[in-house]
Amino acid sequence: MDLIRIASISCSDCSSRLKTPLVTTRHPLRGFAYIALATLQWGIAASLGRAVFTGRLRIGGEIVGAIDPLAIAQGRVTFSCAVLLAVLVARRGVRSLLLPWRDVGTMILIGILGMAASNYFYYLAIQRTNVATAIIVQYTAPVWVLLYMVGRGLQKPTLKRMGAVGMAVAGIALAIDLVHGNALRLDAIGVGAALLAAVSFSFYNIAVHGVLARYDRWKVLLWAVFTASIFWAVINPPWKVIAFGYSRPQWIFLALFSLISMLGPFSFYFAGLQHLEPTRAVITSCLEPVFSILIAAIALSERVNATQVVGIGLVLVAIVLAQLSDRADPKGLLVEPIE
Repeated sequence: MDLIRIASISCSDCSSRLKTPLVTTRHPLRGFAYIALATLQWGIAASLGRAVFTGRLRIGGEIVGAIDPLAIAQGRVTFSCAVLLAVLVARRGVRSLLLPWRDVGTMILIGILGMAASNYFYYLAIQRTNVATAIIVQYTAPVWVLLYMVGRGLQKPTLKRMGAVGMAVAGIALAIDLVHGNALRLDAIGVGAALLAAVSFSFYNIAVHGVLARYDRWKVLLWAVFTASIFWAVINPPWKVIAFGYSRPQWIFLALFSLISMLGPFSFYFAGLQHLEPTRAVITSCLEPVFSILIAAIALSERVNATQVVGIGLVLVAIVLAQLSDRADPKGLLVEPIE
């Protein structure tokens, strides 16, 4: 949690350097819609990731063989960085994308400890356990975010907030049908990875919020994927990736997967964070497993039982409850730079 505090302090200290701030009003419903679109894409990505791990995905008639979680985590940020960098340089030029050194340090923390770590540990958890186990552990994130916000005195532990967080976690447990059969697959490494994914997800929800108050989401997203890409290039150099000998369908999958699971959803998620504070945002992100279940039901004709319907209902109620403003909350204003 000290790292979160460092990122928060770093974000607030450098805000005075902005010369032409633009004050705009938050639109919570717009923020909810953005994050809902992000979770829809993450729900699709989770199903695709599991299909690859189990050898059930085909591209051009060929089965896409299993891909290591490290390659997936590295590939999705690297391809996303290449696409986004090319587009932004062409439209804005290099100079408009630069950040002060102090903010670069913050983005390194967000890119490595937030984005890179959460992506890798989540897909490692899916590989070592299953989607249900990875989801239920990762989506304890609302608990961690609320504990941090309350512990720092940034929010009050109101009954409404605690109820929304509790309902969201309980709803996910029911939605993935933990009460019937053997939904959980317990593996020490897998569960540990899912817990680390939850902490990392909580971290960047909090840390990136302050940065998004000063820079537009495209610049913040670029620096997040750029720092994550550099980190993975050091940990797993390109020649090691090439040595894996991935097939053409696997490379195609990695390129497309980066757009579906990274570039698209994170652009919407960061836009949502510009309108919602971290606790509301992370509770809204609990729509991901709901979408995963509905996608499986529609695309794969998987049965949804009564328990799962109740769970989905609880998640939706929790999200609605989280969006209701507290009297103690300030009338949120966002400060965004004119770029």
